[in-house]
Amino acid sequence: MTPSRRFVALAGLFALTLGPVAAQNTAGDAAKDFPSRSIKIVVPFPAGGPSDVLARLIGQKMSEDWGQPVVIENRPGGDGIVAINAFVSAKDDHILLLSPTSSFVAHPWSHENRPYKAEDLAPIARVSNTVIGISVPTVMPVKSLAELVALAKSKPGELNWAGVTGALDFSFAGWLKVADLDMKKVPYRNPVEAANDLATNRVQVYESAIAIAQPQLQAGNIKLLAVVNSARAPGYPDIPTVTEAGQPALTIDGLVGLFGPPTMPMALRQKIAADIKEVMENDAIIKDRLNATAQLFAPGGPEEFAKSIASQRALIAKNAKDLGIPEKP
Repeated sequence: MTPSRRFVALAGLFALTLGPVAAQNTAGDAAKDFPSRSIKIVVPFPAGGPSDVLARLIGQKMSEDWGQPVVIENRPGGDGIVAINAFVSAKDDHILLLSPTSSFVAHPWSHENRPYKAEDLAPIARVSNTVIGISVPTVMPVKSLAELVALAKSKPGELNWAGVTGALDFSFAGWLKVADLDMKKVPYRNPVEAANDLATNRVQVYESAIAIAQPQLQAGNIKLLAVVNSARAPGYPDIPTVTEAGQPALTIDGLVGLFGPPTMPMALRQKIAADIKEVMENDAIIKDRLNATAQLFAPGGPEEFAKSIASQRALIAKNAKDLGIPEKP
């Protein structure tokens, strides 16, 4: 080998050796320097809802911790697609998305020609777990999920359930199929309207975030039969989970978390997750507000959050298969 060729070979080997180290240093520098300017958090719901409240609480605390402004941008509509599209199109690691996973895990079976891919949403941190419940009108003569099942079987096709597009819709419809129950779906675009119609017995069953149903629950117009989360909610300690009530097929956790662009280094995602966890663990006000809006503090890093999302996607895929709904292009 000539000296010149030997030099090229050694230089190539040197580059290969340093490549991973250089990449690690770049990722480490990105984590160390973040944020270098203001942060925007996109939320797929109007101001005032549980996710918006959570985003503003975290945003305020992280702004103080990071020394940079954190702006919340509400982009409701399109079953979460409006917000997701705004986030994905930005391609900016200072523009993040805070969203329940239920806003998008069912999209492959409910929306054609989606303007984004699943890999466009890089999980950063699981933040909370929305408490989701099965509610019925107070006038309805049932006191438990078992009694609801018995009533539905005795009156096939006579009970209506409120359906709002998304993972919860798929979950409930899939459960009806597996449990061999005949209820008629009444579609709603506005979840609050569904809760109001439940209160007046226009629909007889509604699976929703308890925060949506809370005003009618507090007014005594509806009653909560069970929570679909994998664990009981501290704010409703006497209400069983659906598994405890004998209907494990209804179980689904209301995952809520933060997402970044796919180009965001793992080291940076882990840093943001650690920062958020530290702030939330040491701030009693955040925990109190979460409880008040029926959300559970459930921190998790990017790897853990990704696994939770994958499990939820698998669940919705099974529901869709049971319902005979093919995945859309």
